[in-house]
Amino acid sequence: MIVVTRLNDSQFAINPDLIERIHVNPDTTLVMVDGAKFIVTESLAEVIEKIAVYRAHVINLAYNSGNSTATDPTRPDAVVPLRPRRM
Repeated sequence: MIVVTRLNDSQFAINPDLIERIHVNPDTTLVMVDGAKFIVTESLAEVIEKIAVYRAHVINLAYNSGNSTATDPTRPDAVVPLRPRRM
């Protein structure tokens, strides 16, 4: 989740994976995949930077979550690679 600020200075967290597009005219407007719109005080560049940092954090967590046993299927958080499908 990323934290953004409404025009009344209240903050809220939003799932950046559900943002369809971002408009700036003149206020930054987040348009969600379900059609909801949120006007925020952050600039377009700031929102994009927050999304990039969030995604880098998620990738870092996945990469560093116990690399030595990451493919152990007995672990509840294990990442089990898919076997190639035979044709």
